[in-house]
Amino acid sequence: MTNTSLKAFNAMVRRDFTLALRNKSEWANPLFFFILACSLFPLGIGPEPNTLEKIAPGIIWVTALLAAMLSLDGVFRSDFEDGSLEQQILGPHPFTVLVYAKILVHWLITGIPLMLLSPLLGVILHLPADGIILLMISLLLGTPVLSLIGSIGVALTVGIKRGGMLLSLLILPLYIPVLIFGAGAVDVGLGGLDTSGHFLLMAAILVLAITLAPLATAAALKVSV
Repeated sequence: MTNTSLKAFNAMVRRDFTLALRNKSEWANPLFFFILACSLFPLGIGPEPNTLEKIAPGIIWVTALLAAMLSLDGVFRSDFEDGSLEQQILGPHPFTVLVYAKILVHWLITGIPLMLLSPLLGVILHLPADGIILLMISLLLGTPVLSLIGSIGVALTVGIKRGGMLLSLLILPLYIPVLIFGAGAVDVGLGGLDTSGHFLLMAAILVLAITLAPLATAAALKVSV
């Protein structure tokens, strides 16, 4: 990355992060959904600790996935509607670099808070301390993938009004491997088995997503615009 591209990347990160902080609903609504959805399971299933401990990794991962999806539509929507997205595509800076910046901001305002809130919800769901640590590691590896893969679906549907349902149909099948390995790593760890295989697979998916997803997103946005 050249010095000019790095400056453009930093400027885009600051711009999108500032806009996200001003629009509090963009990052607050998914977090409230994450907390409320996880908190309702003990009321519906019952307070039995052994039962909640077994299903806690799956509950937290599914609700984190859905919470991340709630904020995906705003990644490119506002820029598309006000015309700035077209200017970014036609601008002098590599568009893929700007896409990287937008995805990074989405992860910072969604993925990081979800990971930081997971210990609290793990305690509510009677997840032991070892399981909470494994859960945080799996979310640290998995939430960037949710943002990266989700950006492709958003780019394909950004020009469609009320494309939320289509977005879900496009990206949910791609989220399944992350969900399986993320929740599975915690289950395996709680069973006393080695979790390195699950985490290595998640790391491989993350590297692949970092390499390919922004390129696919940039190409899809150029087609949509």
